[in-house]
Amino acid sequence: RWFKLNFFEQMANIGSEVFRAISWRAKNKEYSEKAFERALELLDLTIADRKNVRRLKELTRLREILVDYFCFDNQFSSSDKLWQNYFYPFNYAARKER
Repeated sequence: RWFKLNFFEQMANIGSEVFRAISWRAKNKEYSEKAFERALELLDLTIADRKNVRRLKELTRLREILVDYFCFDNQFSSSDKLWQNYFYPFNYAARKER
């Protein structure tokens, strides 16, 4: 089913999991980690989707920066606001496409 979604829908779904991971971070670490794992799983499926071949550089960089933000030292200086600003346009575009 994932591969039938367009790119904007895929990214919007990944963004939803990222937002979930952020919102749970202060309340329940386990829920936050599970949401982050789902985001990575969906991102990996998006990377594997042939229709996104021209976007591989962006998608693999996105994965690297997400992992850095949630699991390591945040060397790219990401923030919750940055992720909202990155993913929100995909939600908007996915709704416009319907």
